[in-house]
Amino acid sequence: MSLFRAVALIALLSPAAQALNLASLLSEMVDRDALARLPEPAYTCRQFSSYDRAAKDPEHDWFANGDVNQYLRVEERDGRKEWVMMDAAGPGAIVRLWSANPPGDCRLRFYFDEQTEPGWTVDFQALTNGKGPVAAPLSAVRSRGWNCYLPVPYAKHCKVTADKPGFYYQVNYRTWPAGTAVETFTPAALDAAKAQVDRVQAALANPPAPTVARKLPLDGTLAAKQSRTVNLPAGTNAVRQITLNVAPVKADADLAQVLRSVVVRAEFDGEACIWVPLSDFFGSGVGVNAYQDWYCDVAQDGTMTCRWVMPYQKAGRLTIENLGALPVTVKGSVGVGPFTWDARSMHFRSEWRWQNPLPTRPYSDWNYVTVTGQGVYVGDALAVFNPVTAWWGEGDEKVYVDGEAFPSHFGTGSEDYYGYAWCDPTPFTAPFHAQPRCDGPANRGNTTVTRVRSLDAIPFSKSLRFDMECWHWADCKVAYAATTYWYGRPGAKSNRVPQPDGALAALPAAPPPFKLAGAVEAEKMKIASRSDGLESEVQGTEGYGEQWSGGHHLWVRGRKVGDFVELELPADGAGARQITYYGTKSWDYGVLKITVNGQKAIDSLDTWAEQVTPTGALPLGTFEPVDGRFVVRVEVVGKNDKSKGTGSFFGIDALTLNKP
Repeated sequence: MSLFRAVALIALLSPAAQALNLASLLSEMVDRDALARLPEPAYTCRQFSSYDRAAKDPEHDWFANGDVNQYLRVEERDGRKEWVMMDAAGPGAIVRLWSANPPGDCRLRFYFDEQTEPGWTVDFQALTNGKGPVAAPLSAVRSRGWNCYLPVPYAKHCKVTADKPGFYYQVNYRTWPAGTAVETFTPAALDAAKAQVDRVQAALANPPAPTVARKLPLDGTLAAKQSRTVNLPAGTNAVRQITLNVAPVKADADLAQVLRSVVVRAEFDGEACIWVPLSDFFGSGVGVNAYQDWYCDVAQDGTMTCRWVMPYQKAGRLTIENLGALPVTVKGSVGVGPFTWDARSMHFRSEWRWQNPLPTRPYSDWNYVTVTGQGVYVGDALAVFNPVTAWWGEGDEKVYVDGEAFPSHFGTGSEDYYGYAWCDPTPFTAPFHAQPRCDGPANRGNTTVTRVRSLDAIPFSKSLRFDMECWHWADCKVAYAATTYWYGRPGAKSNRVPQPDGALAALPAAPPPFKLAGAVEAEKMKIASRSDGLESEVQGTEGYGEQWSGGHHLWVRGRKVGDFVELELPADGAGARQITYYGTKSWDYGVLKITVNGQKAIDSLDTWAEQVTPTGALPLGTFEPVDGRFVVRVEVVGKNDKSKGTGSFFGIDALTLNKP
């Protein structure tokens, strides 16, 4: 028995743990076997969030996107305002807290069991950045997303408030049946649990290998269209670890394409339970993308390991199938150990849905999976191909449990669901969520994101439907491939079927970046002169579309009317040239005057816009070079009344020279 299984068993059997409490929840968090059984006592898992309340049903602003600053209500207490994020009758427990932008010097107040005074007051940022009550990995900022996975149980009721508004948030919580004994969280209980918290943190940071009784080898070569099946030991057992390293025999073969065309299949007790392309099954998405979470890890050398517990009552078989046209080598094994099957035991299920092309207009709810029967939803991985730099993941998750008319999980953005924020392309890895791949620039190309569950697993008695909004800032066509992980009692079924055509489909490639013909990029031009103290820098424009040459512009931060910058544009030979200006408009930009070699070109150019957008081509006129160059001066001469801040910023993308 592993250390952490022993810790879990001791916690559940000790007299102090007869009531559910912080200690028992921490033990459950690192008990992989617990997910393979229907929870006892049963619970529901739901979510409070700042989703746009205008979304009432599919006929009323269903894709509304004002997912910030939305609360249950505002209360006044002791002369201060408090914004209510959560208000739930218990017994229950908060199991995940996320925000994109917790305000500084903002306190969260946890009012337990209908008490008039908070039982816990904590700094919002400190709770979610790993610098407060708990450290990483239970709490950390990951790609600008602020996360806390510390369980916060309560006996009767919980209300959470913030003393500042203006932020995005999600709160996942459990509710047990009335009468379930739960010990309410206290700061003292957290202090008393320090040793256990440290053990859990260590386990999450370095997941222990499962104890297996027998390893079944998978080594060998698979020819094209060939498969290899391992019959698992008869009787009641569980697959506890699968380790695979698959590589093409031909050194110059496309590894990512090969890993998509090799499929993992499994049957348990006569039920088809797994059909997923290899790299997707391990959460890597397209290709080898190193990361580690509580259930899976992918090494740089391509070795992939999963630690999902996969029980069966009588018999099981696991198959590696090469659907592709090239032979591959397989190295690895299946680790099997004993498992006690009972009336709450479930089969592990993993399925895959692929769609290419997926149009982004009109907006749509893209279904990961719909399940009928009884079980527990435990995670997913999404591989996205985005042909443009504009953000693909503005859409919200919507999870319907047991036939709900309105989803009990309604999120605030795809990246928020996956525990990061602001479409940040920085890769990260953590115990329960990760972004192993993001090609860029910005969010262009291939991206892989994962979220796996422990305490925030979602039980269902009759059905579960998981949708993710396909809400993209650009009108284009993307590719989605979603891998889902869930447990089901025998007889549970889903709407997913094998998609061999998707596994064999050619992986899409990003088009070359947009480049204006003959453009001289402003960010690469010599600055001949500027206002005193004027600041400028090269700024990426990837998040706003493809219309900027080279994906950058020169961002100039003017402070007042009269601020200017002069750019030196070398003449490309003798004689006059037609000069065309390409710039940027935005919400804090000014009214500009442009001259060339001191001659008037544009007297008044208003570059304010509600959203960031290019100006398009603006002819400046025909000019003779002076000393073999053109000096283009851009000066702030006014401010649009709608412009934010000083209203004196501006952006220059590029200039072109052409013979008249």
